Amino acid sequence: MAFLRKKVEELGVVDLATAVKELKSFESSLPKDVKPCKFDQTVEVAIRLGVDPRQADQIVRGSVVLPHGIGKTQRVLVFAQGDNVGKAEEAGADHVGGKELADKIQKEGWTDFDVAIATPDMMPVIGPLGRVLGPRGLMPSPKAGTVTMDVTTAVNEAKAGKVQYRVDAGGNVHCVVGKMSFSEEQLFENIDALMKLIRGQKPASSKGVYLRNFVVTATNSPSINVAA
Repeated sequence: MAFLRKKVEELGVVDLATAVKELKSFESSLPKDVKPCKFDQTVEVAIRLGVDPRQADQIVRGSVVLPHGIGKTQRVLVFAQGDNVGKAEEAGADHVGGKELADKIQKEGWTDFDVAIATPDMMPVIGPLGRVLGPRGLMPSPKAGTVTMDVTTAVNEAKAGKVQYRVDAGGNVHCVVGKMSFSEEQLFENIDALMKLIRGQKPASSKGVYLRNFVVTATNSPSINVAA
């Protein structure tokens, strides 16, 4: 890592295309005595925003179906009842149910899923789960498109690589954008799609510089600074 950190320092701040190219080249440029990573690293972006998350009107959040997915099949849970149960199952949801699933989450701390979707009529059932699911970014939300009557579309999008993001208490947004096995073009297009969306979400009440800092990184790699 010391070798890679030095390389990143020498790079300084670069454009997105260069950042992706350099990130992809990390493993091939390692010294011979350094073993390459044995697994397909997850690629992420971290964005520092000039917003005040304490203000309700400055919460930047949303979701996007990345052009090339994220490199893994997401486990989807759907809270539904009636006809929507069959629709969710047919769409490929991994877990479908109601109060019994809510009880399992609340009483056992069960969170073996990546995305939670709910129909509006299930909100009284899942409302108490906010303390468990909220900190993990798993709580269904209308703004993220995970509270909907169209469970078929929601499940299909989640399986296709739809990712959610929300600014944290420090004004940062973290989001998975793919795998190191992706081509440079795939990673570039995924990151570009996410950044275009976030750029267009600047709160009207936010003053000064909106995009303050932006880095691209992978599981076992240092962060590369990208020109915001």
